[in-house]
Amino acid sequence: MSHIVEAAGGIVYRIVDDGRDGHGARDDRRAARSADDPTARIEVCVVHRPKYDDWSWPKGKLELNESHRHAAVREIGEETGMTVALGPYLGDVEYPLDQEGSRKRRLKDGATPIKHIRYWMARPIDPVEAEQLIDAFGPIHHADVGEIDGIVWMPVAAARKRLTHSSDRDVLAWFVDRLREGAADAQNVMIVRHAKAESRKTWDGTDENRPITPKGAAAAYALNREIACYNPTRLATSPWMRCKETLHVFSWQTNRPMAHLDPLTEDAFAEDERRAWDCFADEIDHALSEGETVAVCMHRPVIGGMFAHLRKLCAAKSLAKRLVAKSPYMPTGTAVALFVVATDQGPRIIDVQKVAPIVY
Repeated sequence: MSHIVEAAGGIVYRIVDDGRDGHGARDDRRAARSADDPTARIEVCVVHRPKYDDWSWPKGKLELNESHRHAAVREIGEETGMTVALGPYLGDVEYPLDQEGSRKRRLKDGATPIKHIRYWMARPIDPVEAEQLIDAFGPIHHADVGEIDGIVWMPVAAARKRLTHSSDRDVLAWFVDRLREGAADAQNVMIVRHAKAESRKTWDGTDENRPITPKGAAAAYALNREIACYNPTRLATSPWMRCKETLHVFSWQTNRPMAHLDPLTEDAFAEDERRAWDCFADEIDHALSEGETVAVCMHRPVIGGMFAHLRKLCAAKSLAKRLVAKSPYMPTGTAVALFVVATDQGPRIIDVQKVAPIVY
């Protein structure tokens, strides 16, 4: 059986035409063109590798004890100099490692190591926000001299012609499919389940003051590295201790405050489920209207109630199935990233990503 070498990367994109003229006024003809062709206002970033003399997407191998999403953000940063936030997921590519850089990549039987790459959409973030993320995400170093000697922004059609490998053009096709779903304007709303808390049976204090365990604290700390890949700039939480403690270190590391959402406590949810959903729906509306990623930490029963509503917003049944309908809904100390687009019928979820920490 072939050895698998894991890698990750992404298509970094930017919006260069928002349907407005040079004076900031709405240009309906340009807006219509963008609606007909979702790539019309998009540029993507491709890199040149002198070792192979090829044009490709920024990507690289996972380091020890690193997740694919973290490797994707780190490698993009190393090869392009840009700190990015991950967007909707694109897909996986595999090819024999000994065909790296080859114009004709074909899978072969036998013991040849296979390179497996996972790709995301990714957008550059504000330099101030990038600085805030350093402690949570970890350092990003420049690529070695000679590894990358060209970084070019270009329209999607030009990139299709410039890319050297057919597998990279496949990834671009997935990217265009995502654009047709509205992914260029998608916003991320993250649900975080608080880390493992002290047992109710052994805890002598009130339930709202029940803290996370040392093991839970390790998971919460490790989760910071994964959450940082999405750059949540609004942090919100149930005001109960175990939820606050789960996001506390990320809040401290990034100097981003936590908002307390009273309707999302276990007691408040049991008393008025509708109020809890309205509260969370407001966070979705905030993400869409303000264009920022929101992370909300809550309790197991509250997550179940939110999932029941969120499944109805999913664009496909396969997405709805990722929002599990049975308790415990998701493990403690993990998150889900919901990529939401605004439609005439209301918010629509086009991607669901499960986010788990690596604790070692």
